[in-house]
Amino acid sequence: MKKVLAITIIILSVFTSCKKDQVAEPVEIAPNPPKEAQIVEPAGDQCYESRTNGNIIELSFNVNSHQEVNGKLSYNISGKDKNEGSLIGNMKGDTLIADYTFMSEGVSSVREVAFLEREGVLIEGYAEAVEANGKVSFKDKKQLKFDPKNTLTKVDCKAE
Repeated sequence: MKKVLAITIIILSVFTSCKKDQVAEPVEIAPNPPKEAQIVEPAGDQCYESRTNGNIIELSFNVNSHQEVNGKLSYNISGKDKNEGSLIGNMKGDTLIADYTFMSEGVSSVREVAFLEREGVLIEGYAEAVEANGKVSFKDKKQLKFDPKNTLTKVDCKAE
């Protein structure tokens, strides 16, 4: 009986000492390094265009320090009426989301537009749209698709 008691005490002390060792060594979890704080300066005028198959899309805008965007956008698509107007929106990371107010066939319209910035180009985004209160908006911005076929290249801004 004494042997059983001695073996039990030894086994318990081994388990207890192992358990203490595990608790004594804290587990370190390395945090992701924080991104450097960026002071966003106004970006100045930025101009982009696309000229393919007789279609011309021109976009010029300015981004202020609050990532607010204002500018001009025009579509001159072959076989369709030209429409041009103003652009007001925000940069959300690398994506420009804006309201495009334009005239086409003598009628003023508002349509939400999206452009993804990648390596000196803007790629126009598309998604299912809905009309409400005279404005056409994306139904779900998370469903935006950016087609590299609809790319605007950065160009020098024209003096106006």
